[in-house]
Formats: sequence, structure tokens, C-alpha cells
Amino acid sequence: MLLSRVAESLYWMARYIERAEDLTRLLAVNFNALLETQPENARQGWEPLVKMTGDEELFYKLYTQATPQNITEFLLWHPQNVNAVTGCVTRARENARSVREQISSEMWGQLNRLYFLLQDVNRPAVLNNPSDFFGQVRDGTQAFQGITTATMTHSEPYHFVQVGLYLERADKTARILNTKYMYISRLENDSAETALQLIALLRSCSAFEPFRRSARGELNSQRVAEFLLLDHQFPRAVRFCFNQSLHALTQIEGEGSAQSRAEVPLRALGRLGADLEFMDIQEVLGERMDPFLEKLLLRLNSVGDEVERAYFSTRIILPDRRPQQQQQQQAAMAQE
Repeated sequence: MLLSRVAESLYWMARYIERAEDLTRLLAVNFNALLETQPENARQGWEPLVKMTGDEELFYKLYTQATPQNITEFLLWHPQNVNAVTGCVTRARENARSVREQISSEMWGQLNRLYFLLQDVNRPAVLNNPSDFFGQVRDGTQAFQGITTATMTHSEPYHFVQVGLYLERADKTARILNTKYMYISRLENDSAETALQLIALLRSCSAFEPFRRSARGELNSQRVAEFLLLDHQFPRAVRFCFNQSLHALTQIEGEGSAQSRAEVPLRALGRLGADLEFMDIQEVLGERMDPFLEKLLLRLNSVGDEVERAYFSTRIILPDRRPQQQQQQQAAMAQE
């Protein structure tokens, strides 16, 4: 049986790397999309990135305007933003350092390369022209995940990595959709602006090409939402991520962890997956999408809490709880 502190470090190592990759991809997609957008729409395009992380209050304490440069700096490396890309990679590296005996030397080497890329970068130059740097960070995080799959024995430690990765990925896909869907759904159907926004949404989840190849490739808000939520083959679709997380937890149980502790997270995750499995997308379209996604995120946060309670007895490089707390506060206000 894997030590609790080791399992926790592996779990959060994977979550932090996935979080860094997601944030960098969002910045890259937004930067490229807004090259084709009118200057007066820039604020509308960049502010949702901060909202998605749950760090709006902190951002406006540090900056007076939501300019592309300010948001890029805040999300990449501002020292007070614990969800910044640099902070996530640093925490992933510290967690990996504490479990060196469980990860491969190739994983450690790639994580170090990514860490020093972020530490040694010419920050003013990046802020002036960030496109190449975004690509380097994104390639580095994806390389780490690929190296993990290729060089780590697929046993209990690896399955904790998978649980962390797919729970984080499901959370980010749901947050991206939650941030962008309502704005897009209110645009005029078949307009150029709607098409650009839908393409940006898909690219934010690395989903544009898979969506086009799918049988449901008609570009409209319903089809895009259905693909990102319910597709069972695309690796960033919420349903796919739930299934992979459930599979990894089941594998952990099959390798000797205490079944009684795993019952609650397995049941919670299984219910989430089943709800998506049999959901009719028509039931949550339009104005109903926002409350549906808010509830989904709360349930996903609850699953993460149950995993921690079931398997972890320590707190290794604590995550930031502000996004989860904001979700809970919003839900409470909606019920009043």
C-alpha cells in the first residue's frame, strides 16, 4: 500500500502540471484570437480568464485595468497569485522532489527543464511578444505528461497521478465552458463573431480539430457544449475525464488500498459520470447552462474533497482554495 503522503504528492504534482498547461493554453488562444478582434472588445476577451481562476478580487487589488499585459503577467508569474503558471510548476516540482523514488529520472529531468525555463525567462520580452513562450511552456507540460505515461510503471502511484490529472482537466474544461458559453449563446446565430468565439472556445480546450472530425461537427453553441461535456472519446471532455478518474480509482482499489475509505469518492464520481452518461443536452442549453455548470463544478470540487479525505492524511504543498470557496458562496447566494 502506498504511503498517504506519497499518494498526495503524486496527485497534486499531476494537478499542478495540468493547471499550468491549461492556463498557458488559454493565454495563447486568447492572444491569437484577439489579434482578429476589434480593440474595444479586448476587455471582454481577457477579463474572463481571471474570472475562470476565481482570482478577480486579487487581480483588481494588484492592477487597475484588465489589459492583456496585466492579465498575462498575473497569470504567468505574479508572486501573489498562487494559481499562476510559475507557482503551479514550482509546487509540482516540490511535490515531485518529495517522491523522487516513485517517479522516473526522465520525469524529474523534464520537470526541472520546465521549472528553469520559467525562472530564467526574460519577462519584459515575453510580455511584449508572448506567443513563442506560451508554446514552450505548453510543450514542456505536455512532454512531462507524455514522459510520465511512457516511463512510469502503471501501478498504484501512476493511478494517483491519473486521478489528479483528470479531475483537474474536468474542472478546467467545465470552467472554460462556464466562462464563455453564456456570452456566445447570446450572440447572433451564424455571425462571424459567433464563429470566431466558438473556435476560440474549442481551441481553449485543444478541441477544434477533434470537433471538426466528429460526426457532430456543425459549428454552433449546442454542438460545442455537447462535445465538451459529453463526448466519450475526446480526452478533455468532462465525461471522458470522469470515466478516466473513476477507472484510476478502481485500479487503486484493485491494488490493495482500503476499500472502505474509497467507497464515498467512488460513489460520488460514479454518480457524476452516470448523470452525464444519460443527460439530454437539450435540458441544459441556453440560460439553464450557467446553473448546471455551477452545480457541476461544486460536485466536482466535492469529489476532490472526498478523494483527499479517503486517501490523504497530510497536507502536501497545499492548493489554493479560493476558486472552490467562491463557487460555494455563489451557490449559497443563489439559494437565498
